[in-house]
Amino acid sequence: MLTKIDLCSMAALKLGEGPIQSLNDDTAAAQLGRTLFEPTIETLLAMHPWRFACRKFDLARTNDGDFVIPADVLRVLKCDGQIIGNKVLYNGDSLVMWAIVRVPVEQFPSYFVTLAVTKLAMEFCIPLVGEQTVLRMLLALYESELQAAKFIDSTISVGSDIADFSLISSRF
Repeated sequence: MLTKIDLCSMAALKLGEGPIQSLNDDTAAAQLGRTLFEPTIETLLAMHPWRFACRKFDLARTNDGDFVIPADVLRVLKCDGQIIGNKVLYNGDSLVMWAIVRVPVEQFPSYFVTLAVTKLAMEFCIPLVGEQTVLRMLLALYESELQAAKFIDSTISVGSDIADFSLISSRF
């Protein structure tokens, strides 16, 4: 099971640095991991509707009469009503919302781990290595891995069954 330290360590290794033992270490790589891990991963999660990070929420009105967006939501994908801050203005009694949420590192699929490690290596590159050429190589690798990860994610079967669809049954 992978951890934040593992991902930051893999990013440092990609740059030719030593592995990170703890994010509380006084090394530059540990400091970068401590500072950049959360915003980098949250941005990466929010940038695409990754199937492993999408959730459906059935929201009910709070005591104040508002629909409140759950705290772990990074990006709302689909929702009736108007979003203002962390609330949704809607006239009904209940509301269905699809969103991208924060996902623990342990639940990242392997294609996303690879992408996340390369993205972290890009973020760590200039402070640790200081080489623009290495950054450009990482950027090219990241773009390739992003394409591959999106393809893999989009081809994962969701098990939709269309056997009861009227047009299918009328055909036979």
